[in-house]
Formats: sequence, C-alpha cells, structure tokens
Amino acid sequence: MSTSQPAGSTSSLTARLGLTNWRQNIIYIGFVVIFVIFAVTLFDKGFLNPNNLLNIVRQTAMIAVMAIAMTYVLSAGEIDLSVGAVAGLASVTTAMAIDAGGPLTGVMAGLATGVIVGTFNGLLTTRIGIPSFLTTLAMMGIATGTAMWISDTAAVPIISKSYSWIFGGGNVGPVPVLLIWMLVLGAVGHVVLRRTSFGRRVLATGGGEIAARYSGIDTKSIKFRVLIISAMAAALAGMLYAGRLQSGRFQLGQGDELSVIAAAVLGGTSLFGGSGTVIGTIVGALMIGLINNGLILMGLEFSQQLIARGAIIILAVALSQGRK
Repeated sequence: MSTSQPAGSTSSLTARLGLTNWRQNIIYIGFVVIFVIFAVTLFDKGFLNPNNLLNIVRQTAMIAVMAIAMTYVLSAGEIDLSVGAVAGLASVTTAMAIDAGGPLTGVMAGLATGVIVGTFNGLLTTRIGIPSFLTTLAMMGIATGTAMWISDTAAVPIISKSYSWIFGGGNVGPVPVLLIWMLVLGAVGHVVLRRTSFGRRVLATGGGEIAARYSGIDTKSIKFRVLIISAMAAALAGMLYAGRLQSGRFQLGQGDELSVIAAAVLGGTSLFGGSGTVIGTIVGALMIGLINNGLILMGLEFSQQLIARGAIIILAVALSQGRK
C-alpha cells in the first residue's frame, strides 16, 4: 500500500502556510530584518533616536513621492529617467515665481513645469514613437540645462515662511509635514491603482499592450497620462526640496532617478510592466533611506557606502523579482 502524499495536497499545504508568496513579501521581510540589524548594532550610535528616525523620513519623502508615480510609469511598460532633473528645474521655477509673485504663483509655476515636461515626454513617446527611455534621457539634459540657465547656476532663496512650512519645512506636532505628504499621496496612489478603472487600464497596458488595445483600451492615452503624472510628481518633489531647504537649486534631485526606480522595483513593481504596488514602493523608498542612514552611522567611507548599498539593493531586487 502506497503512503505517498498526493502532490495536490502538498501544494495546498504550502499555499496555506504562505510559503509560495514569500517572494511577494520579501520587501517587508527585508525591511524588518535590516531595521532590526541596525537597531541592534547601532543602538549606541542613536539609530533608534526619534529624531534620527524622523530624519530618515524627511530624507526619503521626496524619493517616495516620485517613486509612487514611477510605479504607474513602470506598470504601464514605460520608464522616466528625467524625474531628478525635473525636480531640480521645478525647485528653481518655483523659487523664482515666489520671488516675483508670492507663494501661490510659485506653486502654480512649479506644477506648470511638471505639466509642460510631462506633455513633451508623453507626446514624443506616444505620438512620434520615440522610446520613453530615450525621450526622458534627453529631457534630463534639457531640464538640467534650463534650470542652470535661468538661475545662472546660483541658488534662488525662498523667504516665504508659509510656503516653507507647507512644502517640507514644517511639523504638525512631532510629525513632519513631509511624512503627511508621503502618506496622503501614497494612499491616493494605492487606491487609484487598485480600485479604479484607470489603475486597471494602466496594469493591462503594461501587461500586454496588444491585448489591451483589442480590449478597447486607448494604450497611447494611458502612457501619455502616466508620463504627465510622473513629471508632476517630480515637480512636486522639487517643490518639497525647495521648501525644506528654503531655496531652489538646479542640483536638487540630481541622481534621484536611480533611487526612485530602485524603490519601485524593490517594492515589487515589474520593470517589464503589468504589475505594481504603491505600498511596496513606499516601503522600498524607506528601505533605501534606512540603508543610507545605517551605513553613515556605521562610519563607512562614501566609497564603501556605495558598494554596500548597491550589494544590498541587488540582493533584494533579485529576490523580489525572481518570481517574475
């Protein structure tokens, strides 16, 4: 008499234990593991100090804001390499507009910067057919050059205290305003991606553009809109940078595009489109901030920090993306 267990029951048991979904949760497991390791090894260096933890949030919030929008771009099967440069440009246009017409004018100028850049990216990608990789790579240089030109490579000070408080520099009790921005935008982004027809069309477009088109989805319109959303989120991040540092500078946001994409991919968003999670993206951004902070407290040289951070991110991405 055979005593072997049916394969179906074994797979069923594995599913009930959640062992088949461990890759889907690797970002959360990794975040907890890294946090515990740093909490134990860096306890005497103030890692768990509330001010240090809040600083991690402040330093990560702008990355998270851009990464939330990048989740939509990647999920639709596109990419945006211009987000860091757009953030710097928006910080400059916002600061100059505040100086000329006040905070409201500055906010409008910053958002308009995002709309204009996003429209160009979207039109070149969806109407002319230039791959978004090349379109946004070119826009990166255009945005940086424009910011340097109009600011004469100098920082543009912001003297409006109300603007600085709302856009990054203030606190509601012990809670940084930047944390509120991140949580509100994260909640909106999650609901739109998971609970609305637009979010479903974004995922369908990235999952299979031809099939989505046959299903009646205007895939070009979807891609156009996600690129505008990405540019506007980058502009908002630039406005938050400007508010926190009380000045607009073309250097703000430089290199952020790599951290933004890494945060989204760490969180479980596929580089090939069709799947994405805003909550995972936010955790991915916080994880990058956590790693940066821990490595600094360890006293590693900058070159060593780059090596360690890269190795950790590669490992986490390999584990989270392996299921795809």
